[in-house]
Amino acid sequence: MAAAFTALRVLLGLFFLLTGVAKLSDQLSAELHRHMKSQFVRFAEVFPLKEFGFVPEPGRYLEVVGWVEVVAGLLLAFGPQLLQEISNFVLSVIMIGAIYTLLVLREPLAMCAPATLCLGLLLLLNIRGHAAPTKPKFE
Repeated sequence: MAAAFTALRVLLGLFFLLTGVAKLSDQLSAELHRHMKSQFVRFAEVFPLKEFGFVPEPGRYLEVVGWVEVVAGLLLAFGPQLLQEISNFVLSVIMIGAIYTLLVLREPLAMCAPATLCLGLLLLLNIRGHAAPTKPKFE
């Protein structure tokens, strides 16, 4: 079972790495990058901290989210355990923010599905716990 969770962690980390790269560069898909740029204009308008006077510039918002996904995805996939756990938390917060944003924008629920699935998988990795230490056998 541990191998399945390791595979899930690595695949999820690589997924976030790729989505981050797609936000930062048009090398993977120019069309997807353009779409992300236009979406982040809308996302900045409903940024959760807007009520406190913080409204990010859309291009900068896209870059920050992209870099966070790249770094956290790499650490989730290949980092030491502590950094995997921190990355899991950071990516969970990003996914909660994505779901919040899509709901506030009144997007169809199907648009929330990818972020919801990612959040669910991150939470699964988080709550599954770590393998219980084996008890030493005393003879």
